[in-house]
Order: sequence, then structure tokens, then C-alpha cells
Amino acid sequence: MPVINVLDKAVSELIAAGEVIERPSSVIKELVENSIDAGARHITVEIKDGGTSFMRIVDDGCGMAREDVPTAFLRHATSKISEKDDLDSILTLGFRGEALASIAAVAKVTLMTKRPEDAYGTRYEIAGTDSGEPEECGCPDGTTLVIKDLFFNVPARRKFMKRDSAEGAAVSQIVQKIAISHPEIAFRFLRDNKPVFHTDGAGSLLSVIHSVFGREFASGLIPVDSETEGIRVHGYAVRPLFSRPNRSFQTFFVNSRYVRSRALTTALESAYDNMVMVGKFPACVLMLEMPPDSLDVNIHPAKAEVRFADEKRVINAVYFALKNAMQQEGLIYELKAPERDWYAGAPEPVYEQKPLIAEQPAPAPVREPVQEHPVTVPVKPAAPSPEKPAAAPLPAGDMPFGLPQEVAARPVQVSSSAFAEVSPPKVAVSAGEFPMIDASDDTEEFPVEEKPQYTSAPVPPVSAEPAVQELQTEPFPDVKVVGELFANYILAQSGDTFIIIDKHAAHERVIFERLRKENCSQYRQMLLQPCRVLLTSDEFDAMESQTELLERLGFSFDFSRRPYVVTTGAPVFFDGLDLDEIVQELAHNLLLGKINPQSHVLDDMLHEMACKSAIRANDRNSTEELQALAERVCNDDSIRHCPHGRPVMFTMSKYNLERQFRRRV
Repeated sequence: MPVINVLDKAVSELIAAGEVIERPSSVIKELVENSIDAGARHITVEIKDGGTSFMRIVDDGCGMAREDVPTAFLRHATSKISEKDDLDSILTLGFRGEALASIAAVAKVTLMTKRPEDAYGTRYEIAGTDSGEPEECGCPDGTTLVIKDLFFNVPARRKFMKRDSAEGAAVSQIVQKIAISHPEIAFRFLRDNKPVFHTDGAGSLLSVIHSVFGREFASGLIPVDSETEGIRVHGYAVRPLFSRPNRSFQTFFVNSRYVRSRALTTALESAYDNMVMVGKFPACVLMLEMPPDSLDVNIHPAKAEVRFADEKRVINAVYFALKNAMQQEGLIYELKAPERDWYAGAPEPVYEQKPLIAEQPAPAPVREPVQEHPVTVPVKPAAPSPEKPAAAPLPAGDMPFGLPQEVAARPVQVSSSAFAEVSPPKVAVSAGEFPMIDASDDTEEFPVEEKPQYTSAPVPPVSAEPAVQELQTEPFPDVKVVGELFANYILAQSGDTFIIIDKHAAHERVIFERLRKENCSQYRQMLLQPCRVLLTSDEFDAMESQTELLERLGFSFDFSRRPYVVTTGAPVFFDGLDLDEIVQELAHNLLLGKINPQSHVLDDMLHEMACKSAIRANDRNSTEELQALAERVCNDDSIRHCPHGRPVMFTMSKYNLERQFRRRV
């Protein structure tokens, strides 16, 4: 057996540094977090060549005493914890005492620091294992760190660095996220001697989002603020119409710390189920505040992930905070034509916030965003298919909820009269309505899979104690249909508001909502040949703990043959489908802690049934039918997007319309 040797200190330092410092963005993250912990109110970050050759972080924090400077570069030297019990109540971003030691092990570091009460500051240089003596110097209050030649003594690591542009982009993303997490701190970021962005430190989260991500992104957000079971969730989430093509704009902070969390992503996307289009993902900037003893921040070398003591409670808090925010907002999109110089015959230039430098005044407060959504409607209606029979006339004052023959012929028996129900009152969604389980973070790595999973669930009764106040007024009183455009768009008026409704999309959503609220247990059919599916231990436990929910979804299982789960009953409309795949997806969604866990296959079935049952473009409908549909759509917050994520209605104010005709200026 080879002889066991104790590694040389220089080698062990390089190995330890590699766990914390992966690239320039890792350095920036650690040092900026130290500046925040030091109480800085202004932080400047500057990089060159993507950070590989030069990084500088300047803050106006508390600074360090001269005798503490060499100690700060020793491994596990920290002022933030002193005993093991402190790990249960960590409120600082850093606490391990590894950042400065790890950076100094792989880069050339120069530090200048000064406390407000000291007459002079301290200058200290260290590179790898070579360090000088602290020297007296003149410098402003706070700390300045200059890092040069990252990985100068680890050529293998430097060889695998990405292009400067890619490394610079990674640094930019880190600084953006930290700036958003602390709107009370003024951040300034420079890249290759050019200012990238600057926040004013005034404490407005929306202003920081505007400065960092731009006007277009900020204008599509709605505010979120809710507290459930001691967890406060606040920030902003995107309107479903402005969902993004990837998950890069899903930003979460826990106690002001940026984290990646599969549980939070699951809660976010569950809240947007059936409201975003295929291939789109919701975006958000959400802050979670919770007791520090309810999470573990010490599970990742870079502290980028956390583990929650009660993941079910966290998922519930985020899910219902988003649902309440969207309900309060109403998700009604307003048409507003851009301002034009009619005499010049050209659109006015669109304002874009430019990066600010220190000498410029702070940016003006961001006004409330105004939605601008141009809508394109067909100039010529499509001719009806000759194979499609003409729609039957509908009873006056009722909506056409009947199922077509090809759908009604299926085993699912749905009464058309059952769909004609009164529009539900506008009440808040509250927690505690869905049975939940804990989701494990140990089985998958980040990032989460890019393929969206659209799920839905029967909606339980509204809690007697809603999380937010009930909305007392209807958004559109006295809706009156005034006509129909292109045989597909309902034109209506409510007070000084002009309303355009896509009748097919609206009716499709109405039917879909009615179908998904059905208790599918009435459609259960026992299987002549039970289906046996092999699951992991976690998936098996997740399903076994949710038998009541699975019964509501129309399934029955035998759990006596672990690790196999045996399907003994399923909804009749799953006939001919792959039950193995459906059960595996059910188990996976339950393991993830999804609020709506059932298979996307069920959603697809409900989508198909609703689409085929809904009235279509070019169908002839009476004014009474259109009036009934318009009233249902305008006064039911759940009818804002079709099941495929397309918007159902747009509005335009009388004031905006008169401005286009130059009746107002």
C-alpha cells in the first residue's frame, strides 16, 4: 500500500481554493458579499478581460484594523461566527472564513482598508503563499481589494477558463443578482473601463430591476407580497403574457441570499400552470424571509443552494403568494398605441435607460409601468372546413357548453347543463388547500430540466380564512356587447372601457375550468389486468402518502409490493394510453412537491375536450350568447388565458382611444 503523507500547505490551499473559487464570478460573489456584511452603502465592482486579469471591489464599509488584516487571509478566520450554535442562526452572507484565503491562494491580491476611527489605513499584498507585511497608507474609509492574474499558479485551471466575454457575462449576472437582493445599497459595475449599470441605493426594488434588466422587463411585472405560516414572500413576478423562452430570469433570494432551488422553481411554475404558452417559462424576482433556523445554508461550497427544514411550507408560501398576486392584479391587458409625431410622420424615439456613472445624478424614480401590447387580428376570416358541421343554435342567455359528438361518444359522461353555472365570486386563494409532501433535493442536480411540465388539479373549496382580502368590486360592471369583429372577436363596452374578447379562446377556458374542477373519481374504471410500475424509494413513499389525492384524480393503487406500485383503477378516458408513463410522471411530480401533481396527459385530454367543445371562429352566435360569454369572461378572474397560454381579452380606455383621434392631447 502506498505511504500516506500529509499534503504540503501550498497544495492543500490550492485544493481548498478550487472548491470555492471556480472562475472570476466566484471571486466577485465572495468579495461583494463580504462588503455587504461589512455594512457598505456604496459598492463598486470593476473588471477587465472578463475578470481574469483584473478585478477591483471598492466599498465604504466598516473596514479592518491593521492587526486583523493578516489574520483575515488565514483559512477559517471569520468575525461572523464563533461557536457551533451560531450555524443555526446565520444572518450574514459569509461565515466560513474561506473567501480571502481561497482567493489569495490562486491570485495576486492587494488590499487597502481603513476604519472611520483610524487616522491612516492599511495596505497588504499577498500572492499564493507569499505575503508581505501590513503597511500604513492613506485611503478612504472602507475596503478596496484588487485581484490580478487569477489562477496564475494553477495553469491547468486557467487553461479551461472560457472566453473573456463569457467570463465577463457571468460576473455581470452575479453583480446583477446581488444588486437586486439589496436595493438599499448603491451598486456600480464597470467592465473594461465602461459603465454597465448603476443603482441608486434608494431602496426601491422595482427601480433596481429597471436599472439592471431594463424597462421592457420591468414593465411586465406585477407586485407580490404575502405572508404564510411565518414565511414572507415579496417581490415581482411576470405577467403570463410576458413569459420568457428559458428559466434564466427566475431569480430567488432567501434572507437576501441568492439561491438556486428546485423547490422554488417547482412552486413558481405550478402557479403558472395553464397560463403560459408551450416553450415559455415564468420569470420572477422573489424575496423569501424566514427564520434562519428553518433552513441550512451550509450545504454547497459556494453557498448557492439551501435546504429547507419544511419544504412543503415553503412551496405553499410561494405558490399562494403568486396566485394571490395574479388574482389581485386581474391579468387584464390594455391596448395602448405608441405616441406618434403626426406631423413628422415617424414614431417618437423609445426611451432606454443608459448606464450611469458616479458623477451623474441618481436616476429618476420609475413610474408605474404601462402595458403596451400590439395585437394583430386576421384581415380575412378563414373559411370553415367543409367536413365540420355547422354549429347548432344555442339557447338565448346561455353559453354553448355542450360537448361535440366525437367527444361525447367517449366513456366520459359530462352533462352540458352542469356547465352553465354562476360565475364564482372573486376571492383570494389561501394555503392549506392541497395536501403536500416534502421534496428531496438529493436526487437531481441543477439546472432543472428545460422541458415544461403543465399540470392541473381539481380545485378544492376556498379556505374560510383567505390569505388576502376578498375583492369587493367587479372590474367590469354592466358589460354590454356592441358587436362582433371578423366572426371571432366580441366587441363590448363597460363604462369608459372598450373590451375585445377572443370568443373561442374565452369559451375554451370556461369549459377547461369546468372540466378540471370535476372530481375524476366518478370516472374511475377498475382494470382487468393491473399495471405494475417500478419506482424509486422516494417516489414510492411520495405516492403512498398521497392516496387521498390520487383517489380524487380517479386512480386506485396497491402499495403492498414495494418497490412496485400496482395500478388497479384509472379514469376511463386514459383507455389506450401508456399507464406506466402516466404513473411514473405522477410519482415524479409528487416527489417534486408540485401543487398540481397529475400527469400532463390528463391536462392534454382536458385541453382537447375543451378545444373541441368550444365555439369557433366563424360560428354564428346570437347577441344573447355573446353577451352571456362576455359577462362570464369579464367577471371571472380565472378566464384570462386560454389553456394554451394565449390571452383571452384586451381592453382600451376611452381616454386612450380619444387620444388616437386627437380629441385629447
